[in-house]
Amino acid sequence: MSRTLPGVIGVHHIGVSVPDLAKAREFYLDILGAVEEVEPLSWSDNPFIDKVVGLEGSAADQFFCRLGNVQIEVFEYSAPKQAPLDTTRGVNEYGYTHIALQVEDLAAVHERIVAAGLPVHVPPDLSTITTGAHGRKQGYSGTYCRDFFGNVFEILEIHKTPEILPI
Repeated sequence: MSRTLPGVIGVHHIGVSVPDLAKAREFYLDILGAVEEVEPLSWSDNPFIDKVVGLEGSAADQFFCRLGNVQIEVFEYSAPKQAPLDTTRGVNEYGYTHIALQVEDLAAVHERIVAAGLPVHVPPDLSTITTGAHGRKQGYSGTYCRDFFGNVFEILEIHKTPEILPI
């Protein structure tokens, strides 16, 4: 079950485009506790980057941040002009539906998200995480939330359980 394609080491980063880089920094750094590890980048009038991203006349500001074992690359494009933002896009629509973040304390992260005024689809059912013999937690729980721009993310607390494996 541990089959990987030759040369693939793992997921390096996930990219997300947002309309407000400052709000995105607040979300990733202040609310989720991500760490910015490299200098942010900006570009415009760069034919090479245009080819890489498949756009003409692209211009953007960007930053990378680390959440545990993965990095998030966040872009605010100033060109070309984007379609209007749909903050209620359904997770059933084609494309990436969400990113899942494994957390140490689901209740604490959920509280921070709610305090920031971010939408939570349903509060997590914490009764599915129990404390067994020797004080070890068992089970898992999670819920879907949305960032300031409607991007869906899942927060999960996972302990020893056959249904889902922790990272």
